[in-house]
Amino acid sequence: MLYDIRLSLHYDYEGWVHGDRHHVRVMPVSIPKVQRVIASSLSFDPRPDHEAGHLDFFGNAITSIAYHDYHDHLDVRLSARVSVEEIERPADLSPTLPDLRKEIAAMWSMAPNAPHHFLSTSPRVPLSPAITRYAQHSVAQTASVQAAALDFCHAIHRDFAYDRKATKVDTSPLEAFELKRGVCQDFAHVMIAGLRGVGIPAGYVSGFLRTIPPKGKPRLEGADAMHAWVRVWCGKHAGWVEFDPTNAMLAGPDHITIGHGRDYADVSPIVGVLRTSGKHATKQSVDVVRVE
Repeated sequence: MLYDIRLSLHYDYEGWVHGDRHHVRVMPVSIPKVQRVIASSLSFDPRPDHEAGHLDFFGNAITSIAYHDYHDHLDVRLSARVSVEEIERPADLSPTLPDLRKEIAAMWSMAPNAPHHFLSTSPRVPLSPAITRYAQHSVAQTASVQAAALDFCHAIHRDFAYDRKATKVDTSPLEAFELKRGVCQDFAHVMIAGLRGVGIPAGYVSGFLRTIPPKGKPRLEGADAMHAWVRVWCGKHAGWVEFDPTNAMLAGPDHITIGHGRDYADVSPIVGVLRTSGKHATKQSVDVVRVE
């Protein structure tokens, strides 16, 4: 699958802003056997006084920008062409949960992809007894780690309602769990917390999702979205497998990855500090267009 991606993030500040610094994580990265970035560009308005790029510990592309002068808005624009592999549904080569624990104990690597980084609490995902008990139902009725993860993915989709107004960006997994409502970020955090609670390594994936309009309806410009889903370590033979609890499915060729980490804090689109007074308003527009 070949996609053209356009992203626009617009910030309107009520007061003048100066001395701000930001880390921007919206650039897709090439992942062997998953996706290849053919071309990409990232622009800012106003133009930063300082701009530099680097990869973080997990291999995510970060653009650091800084401003000295006063400004009252910030526009971030991404344009990229990405080729995504059409991967067949992976065979379930994963072990039982007791055998998975033995495999993890025998691993000494602390490389970025090692499961050890994705087993315990992280900045946005504390372990919760209530969510752990919820995940244990899936473990109890399945025979393998991958089957348990898929069953838990379906359970979240079945039991939770998608509601943009129910949660905020800083809503905790336990709050979203108690509400049984939220958005993709919430569903991903609940799934991560539950799997880690039962001893299955799980991490957060940030990216884009192509949306297909209802039959007979035109595609609306800017109507696509940034998305979040979950990667689960299913043992040394199966490796990392990705699940989308928002849509009750394995991640497929319509999922374009920006990056991954322990939770949203590791891959938030933009984070930084600034000097200002008053509030700000944000607008986001995303287009994911398949190139025929």
